[in-house]
Amino acid sequence: MQHDQKCIFCKIASGAVRSRIIKQNERAIVLLDAFPLAAGHSLIIPKLHYAKLQEMTKQDSQAVFELLQEVTGAIEKASGVDASTIAIHNGKDAGQEIPHVHVHIIPRKAGDGAGPVHSMFRSRPELKDSEMDLLLGRIKQFIP
Repeated sequence: MQHDQKCIFCKIASGAVRSRIIKQNERAIVLLDAFPLAAGHSLIIPKLHYAKLQEMTKQDSQAVFELLQEVTGAIEKASGVDASTIAIHNGKDAGQEIPHVHVHIIPRKAGDGAGPVHSMFRSRPELKDSEMDLLLGRIKQFIP
């Protein structure tokens, strides 16, 4: 298995650091976040080290998202909520604090003080239709 000796999530995956594991499969682990934003805040991590989502193998990506689908409802029910925010910070500039892919499952309820993803940004670009079309074309150029 590919691990980064300095990465806390790799240490959890290898069993070197204790964690509160909810469920795991051959390629990924769901655990309670040690620094929760809400009761039940959980993380899903691949067992192998990947800094960004696009580096993951298809098998590891599928394993992470299979666990996401399996546990989200249970986390919401156990936390006494009917909703959750699912988030991935993909790279340091996006707010990723640990450079190992991880999916947040954050139980949410009305009045919890957090907002929708759009509330994270104080300023947004004002793109014209022509700029949106150019951006669309550029993105498509990089898709294999």
